[in-house]
Amino acid sequence: MIQESQLPADPVTTPLIAPLPADPVMPVVPAEPGQDTRRVEPTITDSADIVVTARENSAKIDPLRALNERSFEATEAVDKALVAPIARAYKKTAPKPFRDGVHNVLYNLREPVVFVNFLLQHKIGKAVETVGRFGINTTIGLLGAFDIAKRKPFKLPRRGNGFADTLGFYGVPPGPFMFLPLVGPTTVRDLIGGGVDRLVLPIAAGRRVTRPAFVIPAAVLGVLDHRSEFDDTLRTLHEDAADPYANTRTFYLQRRQAEIDHLRGRGTGSSSPMSEAPKAPIDERGREVKTAP
Repeated sequence: MIQESQLPADPVTTPLIAPLPADPVMPVVPAEPGQDTRRVEPTITDSADIVVTARENSAKIDPLRALNERSFEATEAVDKALVAPIARAYKKTAPKPFRDGVHNVLYNLREPVVFVNFLLQHKIGKAVETVGRFGINTTIGLLGAFDIAKRKPFKLPRRGNGFADTLGFYGVPPGPFMFLPLVGPTTVRDLIGGGVDRLVLPIAAGRRVTRPAFVIPAAVLGVLDHRSEFDDTLRTLHEDAADPYANTRTFYLQRRQAEIDHLRGRGTGSSSPMSEAPKAPIDERGREVKTAP
C-alpha cells in the first residue's frame, strides 16, 4: 500500500504502503518462483576438495528481513481494509481536473526542496529552472494547481530531488533496507534525507505550513493522491506474486538507484519523483517494461 505521511510526497521515503552512489549493493533482481536465491561460492580446502558454501544474496541489503516482512504484512492488511478502498473511491468519484490540481499543488510545494538540493549538487542550471517552475506555477498556475511551467513557451519539466539524493550523489551508501509502518520502504540514508527535506518548507514558508489547519488536509489529500496514483503498480507487485515483499523491495531499490544514476549522468534512469508512479508498465518483478516506440 502507498501513502504519504505528510504534505507533498517525499521522493526518498516514498511509501509503498499505499510514495542513489558509488558501489552500491543494489539493485537486486528477485529470482523466478522456485529458483534458489542463494549465491554458491566454492572454496578450496587443504586437501584440494571443493567445498560449496551458500549465502543469501539479500543478506547485505536486507538484514532485517524478518522484521520488515512482519511490518509489510501488517501494513498490507491496513491498506486492503481501509486505505486502498478509500483511494479507489477517490479516484473513481473525484473529477480528474480536481485530482490533477491536488497532485500539482502537492508537488509544487516540494519545489523548494528540489531547488536546494540541486544547489548542493552544483547543478546551477537545474536549480534556476526549478525556481522558474515554482514562480510560474505559484502565480500563473494558481498556487501550482496548473502545471503551466511544463507547457510552451516555458517547457520546464518537473524533476525530483531531495537530500537523500544529494547524499547518494556524493557516494553515501544506502545502508540497510527497511519497511516501516506509515513510512513504507526506505533505507537508512533515505530516512535521514527525508527528515531533512521536511525542514525546508517550514523554513521557507514559516509556521503557517505547520498548523493543523494546513497539515491535516494536505496529509489526507497526499495519501489519497499517492495511493490512487500507485494502484496499478501495486496490483502488479502484489497480486498473485510469489513474494510480494521481495517485489516491493526490488521495485523501491531499483527506482532509487536509477534516480541517483540519472543525477550522476549514468544509465538511462528517470529523474521523475520517486513518489510518482512509473511512466511505463512494470512486470511482476518490479521492473519497467520497455515498449516499442
